[in-house]
Amino acid sequence: MNGLETLVLAATTFVGLHLLMSWAPVRGALAGRLKEGGFLGLYALISLVSFAWMVMAFRNAPAQARLWTVGSALWATASGLTLIAAILLVGSFLGNPALPDPTGRLKAPQATRGAFVITRHPMNFAVALWALGHILVSPTPKGLVLAGALLGLAVVGSAHQDRRKALFKPDVWTDWEARTGFWPFAALLRGRARLSDLGWRIPLAGSALWLAATWAHGGLGAGLWRWI
Repeated sequence: MNGLETLVLAATTFVGLHLLMSWAPVRGALAGRLKEGGFLGLYALISLVSFAWMVMAFRNAPAQARLWTVGSALWATASGLTLIAAILLVGSFLGNPALPDPTGRLKAPQATRGAFVITRHPMNFAVALWALGHILVSPTPKGLVLAGALLGLAVVGSAHQDRRKALFKPDVWTDWEARTGFWPFAALLRGRARLSDLGWRIPLAGSALWLAATWAHGGLGAGLWRWI
């Protein structure tokens, strides 16, 4: 098995285990035996181990040529996507009703504020937009496998989360769905949310994170640093 094949296997395992453990019959059986806190701990451990294997397989895969030319337009697009991703990531830790709750309770904010005016899945779409940006500027076979796995899992996982929450607590989740959007900016375009409710702290903190992360790319000249 060569390096790319190992990466494909690792990425498939990472995505497959996530989806398997989120499947209602499996989740219910494990949570029944381990309780909710124990299940979340096991889920986190398996996710960490499978993710680490995928990253190691990516690093060990041989260097490969890009599948298309990457010019300034793609770099600018990727920079914008990763900036939004950084803002969503910061915002995902503030009042997120989708974060795991060891008590099994589902809570939704009374008002749609912060990153949730952009999407009700800010953490997942932070990953998705980060992955999409890297697909644009790092279109090697191994890069597409790694970023594609993260992109696919983020979007599919968000859709699955919506279905599970709707079944678990339909009265709370139906209201939250009506006030938010699945895809980034959908709620704003449909008038369900107001951009002013995003506030200024989350964009400021997200921009600082983005500047630090793109600076850490060093010689690649990512983000704003590419044009400085």
